Amino acid sequence: MKKRYVNLILAMVSASAMAFGSVPAMAATDSTKTESAKNDSKEDAEASNEKEADAAKTDTLEDGVYTAEFDTDSSMFHVNEANDEKGELTVKDGKMTIHVSLVSKKIVNLFAGTAEDAQKDGAEIIEPTTDTVKYSDGYTEEVYGFDIPVPAIGEEFDVALLGEKGKWYDHKVSVKDPVKDDSAESSDAEDSKKEDAGKKIADLGVEDGDYTAEVTLTGGSGRATVDSPAAITVKGDKATATIVWSSPNYDYMRVGGEKYEPVNNEGNSTFEIPVDGFDYPMEVVGDTVAMSEPHEIEYTLQFDSSTMEKAE
Repeated sequence: MKKRYVNLILAMVSASAMAFGSVPAMAATDSTKTESAKNDSKEDAEASNEKEADAAKTDTLEDGVYTAEFDTDSSMFHVNEANDEKGELTVKDGKMTIHVSLVSKKIVNLFAGTAEDAQKDGAEIIEPTTDTVKYSDGYTEEVYGFDIPVPAIGEEFDVALLGEKGKWYDHKVSVKDPVKDDSAESSDAEDSKKEDAGKKIADLGVEDGDYTAEVTLTGGSGRATVDSPAAITVKGDKATATIVWSSPNYDYMRVGGEKYEPVNNEGNSTFEIPVDGFDYPMEVVGDTVAMSEPHEIEYTLQFDSSTMEKAE
């Protein structure tokens, strides 16, 4: 009887020891699970914060011109090395468009979407511009450039390209790290300068006839140019300039509220517009059809009176 009593006590002690010994193990397991859950939650929160930060960055981009990186999934489709893999991002009224100069003229069209959609009726094909790039050794070259709509910063989107052989190809691209180009904005001093209409024809003392004068174009993405010197016709107190763009994709210009149509049917867009004055930045608007939809762009033209000469 005594032996059974002793055995019973020993059994109870053993069971208690096993029970107490298992508690720390269970506690350790629960602690590990809790710590793992905390880590997962932290990673999810960080990822969410990064996405929100990217979205906020996109939403808070002010209207203006930016320099931004343009990444693609192809070694054959990328920004020209002369431009350091970057394009010029224009933000206006909440819409973003990036202009990129490519490496050659072998890509003849782009489409903001898939290759399949690019071949459907009504697809808005992006026409090229002719850009001049300058390499570090001073060599210049003409290549095709494109104005591509950007749906969001830091997110991949579809762009299809059409090669010389007439076949469409799918690609993924993204735009990131936009940096505001403050030099593209007019300062208060420049705005004040524009209030001065510069020199008039009467101030120059020139007779009626045909002349040439150097002209400087500023504004837009900085990719477009105009021929200089420009041809200028003087009649009475009025001067008319012939403006030849570096692209065939301008379908009209506006000067002082008046709309002017191109005077040619082939080649780069050419317009005859009035010259308000010389030696000051004259505001003009050019409407380009190179983007997915027609887009008016503000420019200034400055005619240098000191270079005005009789046309030969």
